[in-house]
Amino acid sequence: MSDTTARILALRAAGTSLVVELAEPVPRVLHWGADLGDLSESALAALALTGEPAVLNNSIDIPRRFTVWPTEADGWSGTPAHQGHLAGASTAPRLSLAGTSYQAQDEGGELSLRLTEPGAGLDVTVTYRLEPSGVLAVESRITRHEDADPAPYDLAQVATLLPLPRRAQEILDFTGKWSRERSPQRRPLGFGTYARQVRRGKPGLDSPYLVTVGVPGFGFAAGEVWGVHIAWSGDQQYLVEQLPEGAGAHAAVLGGGELLRAGEIRLAPGESYTTPVCHFAWSGQGLDGLAERFHTLLRDRPNHPRGPRPVILNSWEAVYFDHDLDRLLRLADKAAEVGVERFVLDDGWFRGRRSDNAGLGDWTVDPVVWPEGLTPLVYHVRSLGMEFGLWVEPEMVNLDSDLAREHPDWVLGPSRGAGPSSRNQYVLDLANPQVWDYLLDALNAVVDKYGIGYLKWDHNRELHEAVHGAGDRPVAHAQVLALYRLIDALKERHPGLEIESCASGGGRVDLGILARTDRVWASDCIDPVERQSIQRWTAQLLPLELMGAHVGSATSHTTDRITSDTFRLITALFGHAGIEQDITRCTPEELARLTAWTALYRELRPLLHSGRTVRADLGGDATLLHGVVSQDRASAVYCWARVATSPEGQYGRVPLPGLAAEATYQVRVRTELGLPSLHQTSGPAWLASALDGWLTLPGAVLAIAGLPMPNLNPNQALLLEVRRTEESAGA
Repeated sequence: MSDTTARILALRAAGTSLVVELAEPVPRVLHWGADLGDLSESALAALALTGEPAVLNNSIDIPRRFTVWPTEADGWSGTPAHQGHLAGASTAPRLSLAGTSYQAQDEGGELSLRLTEPGAGLDVTVTYRLEPSGVLAVESRITRHEDADPAPYDLAQVATLLPLPRRAQEILDFTGKWSRERSPQRRPLGFGTYARQVRRGKPGLDSPYLVTVGVPGFGFAAGEVWGVHIAWSGDQQYLVEQLPEGAGAHAAVLGGGELLRAGEIRLAPGESYTTPVCHFAWSGQGLDGLAERFHTLLRDRPNHPRGPRPVILNSWEAVYFDHDLDRLLRLADKAAEVGVERFVLDDGWFRGRRSDNAGLGDWTVDPVVWPEGLTPLVYHVRSLGMEFGLWVEPEMVNLDSDLAREHPDWVLGPSRGAGPSSRNQYVLDLANPQVWDYLLDALNAVVDKYGIGYLKWDHNRELHEAVHGAGDRPVAHAQVLALYRLIDALKERHPGLEIESCASGGGRVDLGILARTDRVWASDCIDPVERQSIQRWTAQLLPLELMGAHVGSATSHTTDRITSDTFRLITALFGHAGIEQDITRCTPEELARLTAWTALYRELRPLLHSGRTVRADLGGDATLLHGVVSQDRASAVYCWARVATSPEGQYGRVPLPGLAAEATYQVRVRTELGLPSLHQTSGPAWLASALDGWLTLPGAVLAIAGLPMPNLNPNQALLLEVRRTEESAGA
């Protein structure tokens, strides 16, 4: 093998690959995307040759290369891999390769590159880990030399960047607000920098979430796409950048990292900063292909929930702050009656908490409301065969609390005094060891005393002026690390404890928090019209078993919209299902419907929580078709929903995505939850047969030609079940 090809290293898995040349002085990325196959020596040489771009007019006099750590030293005029200074000096880093570690596996592997920068006394280690799912995890570590200049190096920015080809010309990312998280937005990629910065101390309700760039018009089922997610529960920055001169032989770049506040990371000799992991993924099969990679990545984790995800009843929209024991006992009775498996007591159980303006921080049971503690309720819940869970918001404090009165210096904020409250609360300084110890002891005590198996961990305000100490030092970075340590320590003491990440609903949904929690609360809004979109797009990153999806009362708590129970129940099936309403007020008919729903969820959850999420491209948002198909394509369940009116009368044939065209299937409508209201006189013809029982149809008709779907009235849904016939089991 020639010297050139020996210095080209590839990682390959699941139809994707990363190829890096150990060029001097800094290695360069030759390719990231579709797998190029097992390249021969000549092919590797050709890849290196074709990785060299033209030298342009009015440009630097050597070809620009896009390196693993792009800086101005490469002639790179875009966002640099890092920025910083040493007391105002050493601002033009020049790095060189100092060492390589490479381990390729049959599916994936790891490449670690150590770069050195003598001017500022820095070592940079960039590690690429290609998972069997095809997701590429990239992490960097910047370390000051032990014998470096004693002045601290102020690290201003670190960005992880990978190249994009010219055909990647359309951007999809997300925005949102309270009760409408993960709202998609699309735009063409132009020249310059498209940047999304998060300065909320958490990813936020308007989180970019997963920034995707693809060929124009990419959809769920088709189109080549490249995406990045930052696994970090604090300030973030995402960017897509296209310069007229390109990025080496590539056209643009995609990436991001933690957004660092001024003066936040100051590295003394021997100290290090490690970036959050940036997860990159490519798919040649549209957004569903990209989602499948992330779902596989998450399901392959050692700590991924393995058992059946229990049906939850959460007490918030049932009783709010009215914690009357008799009322809660009756609620627990009804919960067990309809098939609930986990009962969660929400906000209002701790000292002084009769509204949201007092009590946060005082994590002991209120003796006035609960003179015998939580024991009577906990005992009753467990006697009914249900688990018991509890709501907490450990990172927050009300000024009207014993904790704030005793330790006003524990409130995060400037030394001259805290700014305005948000939701009547402030943030505790978790980076203060005394605060951290207090919270661990308080949480451990309540979990230990009542044997709590589940915590709904909330975070209801953003971090503004996240500084502490006499010098007002920024601590947003340290706050996130302290949170991670707190959850890790609590789980170490209670190995079976499950934790939900809730932050005003879906304000902290990221793979950093999910490395140590067991599900997310996708949104405080459970209006099924809104939830159809919220859950659809939350599933772009997360498999359904990690996404809380609850059914509420007919009138929505957040939108005041009235919807049918059939629509609410079908919508809430597609996630980790639960109930969020006062079911003691339900009629016998409503309770029977809820009982049928929990039974149906238990029947379907093995499929819902292991299969492949699929979504149809229908050319608009008035009607939606989404579902889950088993990995062997032998079974599936689909939701056909309408959330608004639209001009067309007949919708036409709609293929059911994910099925095998060569197989034969049976289709039926599940009627246990009721039938939708239809905007038609009768038909289509196949529907009557599917309502009576199993209808046998060729896979080619279902997957390619499609079914003419019934015309639903707005805010209605139909549930279809599909199974492969035994005769075509080998298909």
